[in-house]
Amino acid sequence: PERLGALEQPPPVLYLRGAILPEDSWAVAVVGTRRVTRYGRQVAEEIGAALARQGITVVSGLARGVDGIAHRAALQAGGRTIAVLGSGVDHIYPPEHRRLAEEIIPAGALLSDYPPGTPPDAANFPPRNRIIAGLALATVVVEAGETSGALITARFAAEQGREVFAVPGGIYAPQSKGPNRLIKNGAHPFLSVDDLLEVLNITQVEQYRQARLALPDDPVESKLLSLLRDEPLHVDELRAQADLPVAQVSAALTMMELKGLVRQVGAMHYVAVREAAAEYRTDEKST
Repeated sequence: PERLGALEQPPPVLYLRGAILPEDSWAVAVVGTRRVTRYGRQVAEEIGAALARQGITVVSGLARGVDGIAHRAALQAGGRTIAVLGSGVDHIYPPEHRRLAEEIIPAGALLSDYPPGTPPDAANFPPRNRIIAGLALATVVVEAGETSGALITARFAAEQGREVFAVPGGIYAPQSKGPNRLIKNGAHPFLSVDDLLEVLNITQVEQYRQARLALPDDPVESKLLSLLRDEPLHVDELRAQADLPVAQVSAALTMMELKGLVRQVGAMHYVAVREAAAEYRTDEKST
């Protein structure tokens, strides 16, 4: 994913099971303590489901507690989710999340910068948090003690210039000490998904995602898409090869770009997005 290029130490290799799609560029990380309270569970479920309903991919770490709850809520709401592991993609930790991991694969991806065969190790988890933060437009900390790894993820997000949100909690609750401190230090208080969407200025993701799911049923769009399979083409080349009026080609390209089927790559050259997406669809692959 291009966004990881902004990391101070981007992973040289990534391994994945599943698929990373263009719409996963709209992603929010939801992280927190393994020792989640009833309040934290309710909030994590609500956030995961609400993001999914908006067409936003939920990124987390597959850990017990907040992570697993957010992944599961996103899946149950019909959304996409990406789990970043502190082990190889063939070593699921914790073991009780193996079924959850299998459910994630067709609706997102398991991702790791550790090669297959790498067992989970405590030293692996803090570094992987930079990838969780790096994949997301924003990070939401639901609950976290003062030494929680979720605060490391929040720090990575802030260092990368990403937005950090924290769920406020009781001043005497140990699991809310981390989020409350983040808010005191300048994080956005998370009160609803609407607040997050407003800050990120992404209010029409679901409409875009639904439009993109529809294959072109217009004959002009289908023809142009077939011509864009091999390499980017200038709009004049497309017009000539399609033997269509320039106004008709321009109008079709505008609609296809809205649907997410094509993108402009500079100087009026277009490329098919679905071909780019195929590069990231695999059962187990390094990239």
